[in-house]
Amino acid sequence: MSNAAEDLSKTPTPDPAEDNAYFPSPYSLSKYTSSKTDFDGVQHKNAYTGGRWKVLMIGTDERYLLTQNGKMFSTGNHPVEMLLPLHHMMEAGFGVDVATLSGNPVKLELWAMPQEDKAVLETYEAIKPQLKEPLKLSDVVADKLGSDSEYIAVFVPGGHGAVIGLAESEDMTKTLDWALANDKNIVTLCHGPAALLAAARGKDESPFNGYSLCVFPDALDTGPNLEMGYLPGHLNWLVAELLQQQGVTVLNSDITGKTYQDRKLLTGDSPLASNALGLLAADALVNAAQSQS
Repeated sequence: MSNAAEDLSKTPTPDPAEDNAYFPSPYSLSKYTSSKTDFDGVQHKNAYTGGRWKVLMIGTDERYLLTQNGKMFSTGNHPVEMLLPLHHMMEAGFGVDVATLSGNPVKLELWAMPQEDKAVLETYEAIKPQLKEPLKLSDVVADKLGSDSEYIAVFVPGGHGAVIGLAESEDMTKTLDWALANDKNIVTLCHGPAALLAAARGKDESPFNGYSLCVFPDALDTGPNLEMGYLPGHLNWLVAELLQQQGVTVLNSDITGKTYQDRKLLTGDSPLASNALGLLAADALVNAAQSQS
């Protein structure tokens, strides 16, 4: 008897909205997506009631990632990597502001939305208006960052869309400079750590030189993700490779749901780390709020 998943196509699915653009193959989606996550409750329900502190989430406003063969990957932010960590932080009592580089709407990989996961879907509905009309990051930098800022953390969710633009953004550089100078938590996972590359702009070395983190392994993007048709072509650059060139130690070579905290930097390896990273982030934010009360 054949296995249903093994019978699925490994050919990336054409995206009819754009020339030469592709969604992940049916086979790869059967391996990488699920109707539910491993969420089993929060640990800090309404732990923060001060009303001041918020999380600044920086999402991607780009849908299409050009690969080396000229094909484009139809991507965005991974919904689980965005919404599950946010769920934990919001349930702990923290507000959320959403920003993108352009101020245009956040793009999501809705093909990965867990349609039977109440926590994820409720959080999606709660922040959907902000995803449609986010702040422009340059405006946040100009008006909302400083020693008296209302932001207690910066959160950059993953999904391959995170590799488009954030690493080269001057506003991302300024945001990370502010977070580091003001001892704020920085939370990111999977491909989201691509944003950390921006911290080295205009400097002799990255301020994250000497840090350790978890990130989506390059070996999956150069091997299985191509073989199973998740990606339509080789990426033009690899996140972990460039982070290591900047002096960052990558702790994982596979995806097991691993998370890690190095000083105020909290990271996870993949969608599998979303719940654990959310728990870790909520704990860190509650402690930070209590220490500043």
